Amino acid sequence: MEFGVVLPHVGPQARENVVERIQTISRHAESLGYHSLWVADHVVIPTVIESKYPYHPEGKFPIDPADDFLDPLTVLGYVAACTTRVRLGTGVLIIPYRHPVVTAKMLATLDVLSRGRIILGAGVGWMAEEFAYLDSPYRQRGARTDEYLKAMKALWTEPEPHFEGKFINFSKLKCEPKPVQKPHPPIWIGGHSEAALRRTGTLADGWYGHVLWRNPDALPREIQAIRKYAEQAGRDPNKLTYAAPSYEKTFEDVLRNLPMYEKAGLDHVVLAFFMWTSGFDEVPALMERFAREAGLKAR
Repeated sequence: MEFGVVLPHVGPQARENVVERIQTISRHAESLGYHSLWVADHVVIPTVIESKYPYHPEGKFPIDPADDFLDPLTVLGYVAACTTRVRLGTGVLIIPYRHPVVTAKMLATLDVLSRGRIILGAGVGWMAEEFAYLDSPYRQRGARTDEYLKAMKALWTEPEPHFEGKFINFSKLKCEPKPVQKPHPPIWIGGHSEAALRRTGTLADGWYGHVLWRNPDALPREIQAIRKYAEQAGRDPNKLTYAAPSYEKTFEDVLRNLPMYEKAGLDHVVLAFFMWTSGFDEVPALMERFAREAGLKAR
């Protein structure tokens, strides 16, 4: 398996010295042999949230609205300049929040500036209140995500992109530069709904699931569902990447569950080390311990 690290760009970890902290974790992860660095996506946090957060047993969103939440694509642009080899991923970018032509341009630019290291973790979103503030139709989020991703692929791969859809249309234009990665940066779909699993198997290059309080038996079932959808679409399921962030309660739980993740079919596990420490100063040492126990090769 490969392993990634969540960057300290949100919440208590981002309250002070955030530039130095992001730089420290980025460079340390790269030197220790971690494969990827990850950022999450929220534009605004409503002070009253009635929507249920799908990754908490009680539906509670764990982020304080008063906390800093840095823009994910801007953070990755900075991290691209701080590193040379480690992959840079969004876990996940909420696709219907932004116009797809603008998103395609930003991601292609990031791929060029990082010399081909971007992974687009893509999701439909869940917070209805945030959709309202961004003037994006909440009930259309799945359909818009599918169409926006297809439009972005056209912008990334066609010399003179042309697209006709329900929500977006364009022709007689150029969108340069193209991404360094061909045909485009890998797209990993986030989510556990049947629609998300189908979207992964039929449209994407991988899956960005979630390992938390959920039934551990769900993980292999979801991976098998993705593989089934890929086969039905005439695609090779073995060419997809199966990834998930591991937000276990303790660091020891993560180490203990690694064999289970691998047996379930995960290729890539993303770790939020700040969840298992009492302060930022402990994070680098915990990253070093995991690297030793997981057999990562320092660079």
